[in-house]
Amino acid sequence: MAVQWLLVCHGLVTLLVVTSFLCGQWPIFQGTFISRIHYFITLGAYDYFQRFVAIVFGSRGTNAILSVENYCCDRPNPILQVIYLTIIAATYYMIVQSSFSYIPGYYMSGIHRYTSLLAVGVGILLFLLTSFSDPGTVNAENVSEYLSAYPYDNVIYLEKECSTCKISKPARSKHCSICDRCVARFDHHCGWMNNCIGERNTRYFLAFLLWHFLLCVYGAVAIAFILAGRLKELQVIHILTVYYGIESSFRSLAPQVAQWLLASYNTPVLLMVFLAIVSLLLAGFFGFHANLCLENTTTNETYKWQDYISWQMKISEAKASAAALKASLGDLSNEKKPPESKWKAFFRRSHLEDVEVVKKNIYDKGYFHNFLEVIFPLSTRRRSLQSKTKSG
Repeated sequence: MAVQWLLVCHGLVTLLVVTSFLCGQWPIFQGTFISRIHYFITLGAYDYFQRFVAIVFGSRGTNAILSVENYCCDRPNPILQVIYLTIIAATYYMIVQSSFSYIPGYYMSGIHRYTSLLAVGVGILLFLLTSFSDPGTVNAENVSEYLSAYPYDNVIYLEKECSTCKISKPARSKHCSICDRCVARFDHHCGWMNNCIGERNTRYFLAFLLWHFLLCVYGAVAIAFILAGRLKELQVIHILTVYYGIESSFRSLAPQVAQWLLASYNTPVLLMVFLAIVSLLLAGFFGFHANLCLENTTTNETYKWQDYISWQMKISEAKASAAALKASLGDLSNEKKPPESKWKAFFRRSHLEDVEVVKKNIYDKGYFHNFLEVIFPLSTRRRSLQSKTKSG
């Protein structure tokens, strides 16, 4: 019973930490302990650590911390790539050591020994492809292709020059301060890939997320079938009901079966839970990026539109407030009117309620066209078309 309560507490704490880290900035959690936990995880803990180092080691320790921060956050480095390879290798090794001795089993055929290795190999291949492929670097030689591929919308993208590269800055591009290059259709810089995600490798990045989601689901389901096979082969249900007199119902058997599994196969059970949690996180991340691609927008453009709409809303609200004030002053200067009904004044629509800013994405041309643009980037298609025209 103590072990069960320990696992329940561990699960609740893990859920609280993950929820606070991922969702602590949501408006619904503002002013709550979840937002405070989010601040502590993302900024507060590091700030306290810096203060502690400064007190104990002085300026030398602070400079060392800042140097490490600069290397980890402001320069290309393979730290997260090594962590990814370590996680996937360690997870697969633990699965092999704890579960492969039961394959083939009651529900699992021996082929899964090989399909699992193949699935992990494909995942690593997609990781390497995303990490080392060109995201769509813009330079003096190909800038004209990107300028013709993506027109300026004159809202969030205006015609201007990159102050660092000293070339025309195509619409939808951004100069990555970490990689120190302009990237076409820039989405974000991914630390796990040690590479930018842009026009030419977004397809690989989406394939990486989808495949790793399916890989985690496959691993979790496979372990579940292995454990179910062990229950069947060892006749655990039969023993519990016949020899221990436990009622043959889910409510009575579930705690006993769970306790037996944790006592006999704790490593596979924990691996199964770990893979299930990671699969949910990957599903959400893939869904977010897939939705961006279907709308033909990027993470970078999402933030740009948020800033633009927020700014336009403030301007519109200021104009509406000025118009309402002017109307009120005009009413005071005119002849005295009969008093307005309190009910009418209560239900009268405010000028601020009419404020609306419309997001107009000129790059959104329908789901099918947007999907094709991710799979076959515009600049690549234009380049091949130009080469065919020249050869013809």
